[in-house]
Amino acid sequence: MNDVTEKIEKRLVRYGDLLPCKTAFIDAHTPGSDQKENFTIIGGGVSESVDQHVHINLPHGFNIGAAGQPPRCRNSLHSHRTAEVFFVLSGRWRFFWGRWGKAGEVVLEAGDIFNIPTGIFRGFENIGTDYGMIMAILGGDDAGGGVIWAPQVIEDASDHGLILSEKGRLYDTKKGQALPPNEKPMPKLTDKELLNYPEPSTSEVVPNHVARYWDMVALSDTSPAKVIGETGMLRDKPGFEVEFLTRNSCGDEMEQLDRSDVIMPVRGHWKLIYEGGSLTLNPGDTVSVPSGVPHRVEPAMTGHCSLYRIRATSDPAGPTWKG
Repeated sequence: MNDVTEKIEKRLVRYGDLLPCKTAFIDAHTPGSDQKENFTIIGGGVSESVDQHVHINLPHGFNIGAAGQPPRCRNSLHSHRTAEVFFVLSGRWRFFWGRWGKAGEVVLEAGDIFNIPTGIFRGFENIGTDYGMIMAILGGDDAGGGVIWAPQVIEDASDHGLILSEKGRLYDTKKGQALPPNEKPMPKLTDKELLNYPEPSTSEVVPNHVARYWDMVALSDTSPAKVIGETGMLRDKPGFEVEFLTRNSCGDEMEQLDRSDVIMPVRGHWKLIYEGGSLTLNPGDTVSVPSGVPHRVEPAMTGHCSLYRIRATSDPAGPTWKG
């Protein structure tokens, strides 16, 4: 095995090797949310549990994670200080937002992507018939410093034995755990603070923050479709860019970048070709090609295929931006 192959294989996470955490967040015991699984693929994400496994613990300027949920399981209302982008790998998902989750909603299918506006409460649930998986991109190496929960989520969690400290760490009273003497519980947002969390309508959110899979397929007929970026379908500068590729838009030339190139297949099978070797990628796999390594991707077999590509930019991670 050459040095490049060894480096890449250390930055390859197969879908079947993902290690879930079922106690990642404050709502882990709350009925309706107690069956979800959280995955941290690149970076520590915003998990509140010491049990969370991090697959690739290297700074990229963003974090990559995933959420897996059975039907009718939901993720409770929360907010972020930096970007939170989801694309659906499998299943059918309802995303909702607002203080009580009633300001608006949208249903996403496999391959669809949602760049959720920062500063609003959002939640999601699997409304399909099978276990589903959504992949996540969180802005910034620290993913914005953690989750901000709607007050009722903290209250419900306390009723079921989970307490979140002011430092963002979970303690399970059902396991005999308690807050350390020098820590206080995470304070709930006050009514005045809640006024800073907007309630955008569906007509404001969907056209500017949702891109549909088959539209991206059409737009990537000759070159990669810029999905999230200053000139993207979803105009934003969250500290990273997202592109969408199909077999017609992957070039024959090797690329050599000054930053990591994260590749996440959605459908079909792909081959990552680099100097000295290659590997096959399947839907749900994630690979981070190190900076300075010449590489390209091509379909590994016939049939429809697509992938997302995520690259950091020089823009700082922060609130959602629109020009």
